[in-house]
Amino acid sequence: MTTAEEKKPRRPRKSAKAAVPKTKDKTPVQDSPSVNGKVEPNIVKIHREQVTPTMMQEFSYKNVMQVPRLNKIVLNIGVGEAKDNIKALEGATQDLTIIAGQKPIITRARKAIAGFKIREGMPIGVCVTLRGDMMAYFLDRLLNMALPRIRDFRGVSRSSFDGRGNYSMGIREQVIFPEIDYNQIDRIRGFQVTISTTAKTDGEAARLLELLGMPFARQE
Repeated sequence: MTTAEEKKPRRPRKSAKAAVPKTKDKTPVQDSPSVNGKVEPNIVKIHREQVTPTMMQEFSYKNVMQVPRLNKIVLNIGVGEAKDNIKALEGATQDLTIIAGQKPIITRARKAIAGFKIREGMPIGVCVTLRGDMMAYFLDRLLNMALPRIRDFRGVSRSSFDGRGNYSMGIREQVIFPEIDYNQIDRIRGFQVTISTTAKTDGEAARLLELLGMPFARQE
């Protein structure tokens, strides 16, 4: 005869199942285009398909490696008011980061200039150097999106080469780049763009940039 205090029989424990991953009949996942099959910048494609054959014919190059190509692009903003207002340096850094796609470095005075109240080591601007795909993407946006937005634009000067195949141009307003929100900037500021190439002469560098789409002003 059973008593009230008798325990109820325990249920048998379920045997622990091994953690086996579930397999499903799926097709293999393809590699992301941004990893192995990344999209080629338009500037690189133009250089390979148009610039190289044209310049080899015009300049009688014997080797493809002799064809000039882009080396780097340097963007520089001078912030002279930073000596009185350090927040101006932050605004310039933010603008250049948005335009270039990478964070710039702060440039400092190499020597003291009493007339401008500048001490050695004082921050006076921001600078960023672009290479590879970042350089190609920036140049594409500069030529096809930013420069056409300049009011009464008639082309850039052909006389801004340094004699060694490098070209410099000034941008008066950073708002010509569509990624810059006019309502989010502290002030209108310009910056300098220096395009470094492997060309040995200014004529070769000018032809290279012209074939890439640089809108040079017509010579009268």
